[in-house]
Amino acid sequence: MNVAKLDQRELILFDLDGTLVDSAFDLYRAMNLSLERLNLPLVTEAQVRVWIGKGTSLFCESTLKYLKGEVDPVLHQQLLDTFLEIYNAEPCVDTKPFTGILEFLEWGIQNNKKLICVTNKPEQPARKILQELKMDHYFVDVIGGDRFEVRKPHPKPLLYCVETYQTSNDKTLMIGDSSNDVEAARRAEVDCIVVSYGYNHGEDIQLCQPQQVVDDLTVLLV
Repeated sequence: MNVAKLDQRELILFDLDGTLVDSAFDLYRAMNLSLERLNLPLVTEAQVRVWIGKGTSLFCESTLKYLKGEVDPVLHQQLLDTFLEIYNAEPCVDTKPFTGILEFLEWGIQNNKKLICVTNKPEQPARKILQELKMDHYFVDVIGGDRFEVRKPHPKPLLYCVETYQTSNDKTLMIGDSSNDVEAARRAEVDCIVVSYGYNHGEDIQLCQPQQVVDDLTVLLV
């Protein structure tokens, strides 16, 4: 099955966390520093890896649901504000690109593909991570979850890329790791490939019936 059809693509869209980079440890570190500041119990890295991948607000919600059994709106806002302050200051201490990513991005540039990072993470830390990892030069744009009033799984961020870069849906490919990416691509009528190693809220990525799952993006270059 060749969903990639890379020779036919002009635009390739990438999710960030769990697709391009393993950012779980930094998210875990920032969450525990936030919980500490609010005098709440700490959580484990394993738990955090299950809770991330669907945006910061949901991450904070999942954390509070686990700690308190319910989500108090005031406490949720406090945790969200505290987390964003701590995480945005240092989003890239232990974050690293996954195996095969740099090779794939390099191939994209060499083959004149337009590459865009489309993430639900706020734009500021997303750009900061890519800059610190010296990956920012690969991308013509970085679209954060706060760019529009909606985010993945809404198709708008993907459709915006297709329109802005004057290409078509069939010449666009989405690469992600979660049901958000699959659903956004489906609704935007764009082909989507997901990586097996990412964050999908602890759910098996196969459950959302992706078109293709790969363990390493370099297998698409063969």
